[in-house]
Amino acid sequence: MFNDRLRATRMFRGITQQKTADAMGVSLRHYQKYESGEVEPDFMGLSEVADFLDVPTDFLLGRDDYLKSLGVSVDVSLECPPRRPKSRKNQ
Repeated sequence: MFNDRLRATRMFRGITQQKTADAMGVSLRHYQKYESGEVEPDFMGLSEVADFLDVPTDFLLGRDDYLKSLGVSVDVSLECPPRRPKSRKNQ
């Protein structure tokens, strides 16, 4: 689930694997292992990639409760991932 959502989000955003790997501070090959499902990032890696791709970590982890609260139906192959809501601190 994580690897599919990671790949779909990156591709939807039009970002290369190399740029995403650089943002996470890992090699291209290591990043490719995330997308293939061979390995998963640690908590910090998950946070970094979610920030870089501008999606909630819950989306990448497949926790649909967040998305249901927004009224969003998720089909990784067909729909774009939602952007994170802006912080209310600055409003």
